[in-house]
Amino acid sequence: MSDDDDPEVVQLGELYGTAPPWAAGWTPEGVIATLEPLTLPARQLRIREAIDQRLSSVTLVMDEPHDPHNGAAIVRSADAFGVQQVHVVPQEERFAVSTGVARGSERWVDVIVHATAAEAAHHLDALGFTLVATHPEGKLLPDELARVERVCLVFGNEHHGIGDELALAAPLSVRVPMRGFAESLNVSVSAGILLEAATRGRPGDLPATDRERLYARGLFRSVHRAGEILAASEPR
Repeated sequence: MSDDDDPEVVQLGELYGTAPPWAAGWTPEGVIATLEPLTLPARQLRIREAIDQRLSSVTLVMDEPHDPHNGAAIVRSADAFGVQQVHVVPQEERFAVSTGVARGSERWVDVIVHATAAEAAHHLDALGFTLVATHPEGKLLPDELARVERVCLVFGNEHHGIGDELALAAPLSVRVPMRGFAESLNVSVSAGILLEAATRGRPGDLPATDRERLYARGLFRSVHRAGEILAASEPR
């Protein structure tokens, strides 16, 4: 069965990105005012607490990922460690994640797609990120990532690694030290290890506008038939 035929595989167009999941005309503030009274206070608090710990100072870019299970596992790790945005340079086939692996994390993380590696590198550089290539012979150890002010981990394709453009754009490299006979780890395993190290000790730092956008999105995801409720109300 191909990925397109797998009901658990979600294509890029079905992921949230930074676009709101509600109809045009609605502001995050309007969505909050409409949907917040329909959620329990405990749920509101849980969403707020998670958002307060989210990070804009750590991100990652996947260079031409292939396996939707790896993509899903990386998105799930990003969610687990509070990384709000994941950047992707897709292959000719569309980027996809397996929802059975992501287990809902794909709806909490912004997945940003770039047409080319050069576009991704320029975008991340403009945001002040230092690109750190992941490599078995990388110079940095995981614990050193927390000292990089704004860090973007670069993960390559499962078969041919990081492409030349992103490799050249990354002034730093990092490795996961290993003691056994294995020469490398699965890309999603490496991502989990390195994201934990890069995010360790960092306080949440999302701008207020992003916090409100994500809180509105959290309410939209939590309220049954939220889209229908908003459609029956006046946008605000």
